[in-house]
Amino acid sequence: MVFTKCGLIWDERNPTAEPRRVLKPESIRKECDASLRRLGVERIDHYQFHWPDETGTPVEDSWGEMARLIEQGKIRMAGVSNFDVSLLERCEAIMHVDSLQPPFSLIHRDAAVREIPWCAEHGTGVICYSPMQSGLLTDSFTADRVANLAQDDWRRRSPEFQEPNLSRNLTLRDSLRPIAQRYNTTVSAVAVAWVNAWPGVTAAIVGARSPQQVDGWIAAGSIELTVADLEEIANAIERTLAGTGPTMPQSQHV
Repeated sequence: MVFTKCGLIWDERNPTAEPRRVLKPESIRKECDASLRRLGVERIDHYQFHWPDETGTPVEDSWGEMARLIEQGKIRMAGVSNFDVSLLERCEAIMHVDSLQPPFSLIHRDAAVREIPWCAEHGTGVICYSPMQSGLLTDSFTADRVANLAQDDWRRRSPEFQEPNLSRNLTLRDSLRPIAQRYNTTVSAVAVAWVNAWPGVTAAIVGARSPQQVDGWIAAGSIELTVADLEEIANAIERTLAGTGPTMPQSQHV
């Protein structure tokens, strides 16, 4: 299955500049054709918007172009990333939204308030990104590592990697160790399994730069956290004051 995205346009004259978020129909079409050519395929299985548009293009025009790409056979399914409920509803009025890709982790839990329940109600898949919060929720991450990040690493500027959030987040991470020990697995796997435990979540997107990192989280796919586990994690969230958003899947409350 080939999944890819559109909607970020880089300045070729200044490749270090932040990309623009562009969802103009002609830009979407151009990017799709370029992706088909580079990938060497006749159809993209799942095509997604990266971010909401910042050029003033109505989302109806953008989503209408995705519908045309499906009609033309260039893509099979269409989704969005980082959309709120108001944008999702405007898209759904034109054509079904096959998926939403929100940030979602033990630290960034806000999507569980409205977006994930909306998707569950409308039959829209949820593919969560950054379930390990860009490394914070892994076994070996330390405060010293933040100090040694490259100067151009975006995490240096992220509030979650700065105090007081950094200490809160690492304390929450450490609270997962007893659970990981009970399942004979890693903290990373528990963090991803927590994301998968939420009703409405289809899958978590995890990355790796080495086989060892894959070994660190691959067990998440077979871990089913119990209500007791989820309550223990919710208590740790409340105790550490880490992150924002609901602390426990509502359907898991007893």
